[in-house]
Parts: sequence; structure tokens; C-alpha cells
Amino acid sequence: MKNLNITNIIWKEGKYFVALCLNVEVSSFGRTKKEAGENLKEALKLYFEDMKVSSLRTVQSPEVIKQNFQYA
Repeated sequence: MKNLNITNIIWKEGKYFVALCLNVEVSSFGRTKKEAGENLKEALKLYFEDMKVSSLRTVQSPEVIKQNFQYA
């Protein structure tokens, strides 16, 4: 079993919490922050089950930046 240092974020969207891994394109959700985090953990276990870890992106000091933009 290997240990990985990954960066995840969780936010509320409607009545659910969304959990997203910033190192790989894996996300999940739940009714609580804890449930969303646990669901993401399970999704990551499945994702890394047959994958080589060399494709793991390094994320350093992520920031939340709010932007206002217009679109058609």
C-alpha cells in the first residue's frame, strides 16, 4: 500500500457538498462534508487501483479566487 499526499477541496452546492481532488480529475458528493470526503476517498481508491502514480499532478498553495465575468 502506498501513501499519497493529495489536495482536495469541498464546497456546498445546493443541498449537497461536492468534493474534488485537485491532483487528478476525480470528484464525488454527499449530504454532509464528512460524507462527501468519505465518498471522494472511496472514488480515489478505485481510481488509483490500477493506475500508475507517476501521472499525479503536484498542487502547491491552492487559492480560491472569485471572478465576475459575462457570457452570451
